[in-house]
Amino acid sequence: MARLKDLYKSKVVPGLTEEFGYKNPMAVPRMEKVVVSMGVGKATQDKKFLESAKKDLTMIMGQIPAVCKAKKSVAGFKVRQGQETNLKVTVRGVRMYEFMDRLINLAIPRVRDFRGLEPNSFDGRGNYTMGLVEQGVFPEINPAQMEFQQGMNVTLVTTANTDEEARKMLSLFGMPFKSTETQE
Repeated sequence: MARLKDLYKSKVVPGLTEEFGYKNPMAVPRMEKVVVSMGVGKATQDKKFLESAKKDLTMIMGQIPAVCKAKKSVAGFKVRQGQETNLKVTVRGVRMYEFMDRLINLAIPRVRDFRGLEPNSFDGRGNYTMGLVEQGVFPEINPAQMEFQQGMNVTLVTTANTDEEARKMLSLFGMPFKSTETQE
């Protein structure tokens, strides 16, 4: 079983129940899914960028990403409707917990000049979105074989009703949020 799933049962559920006073263990918020997306705008000029990003995202996530096409033409970005410009992967269950474990314990500490995650990046419904500047922070990617740096967005979707519940749950999982006292 995934290490974070055990942590959820042993530490997160009791911590949330104590703080928010849930009567039923099924009312405690839980992780629903993780969505990772990667915009590959360079793919409009050369398809090898899309293939390279697809290979890297497959190695990171453990499943093949879906290729998304542009919905509208944007002349400023040299994008035409129907061009393949984005990749996304949705993971649930054991893969989700394993990815979160690697994200929290391996990838985030490898980010240069890291000072903590922004605690205000919640959407108002308990979901958290963060951006990574490059895919090289994951241990599956060999920096010597990386053809180009590509950023990615990671969205953690929870069943929490409020941002406070989700923030507490993710901090019990070990997400390194900036402390609210030191913010300016």
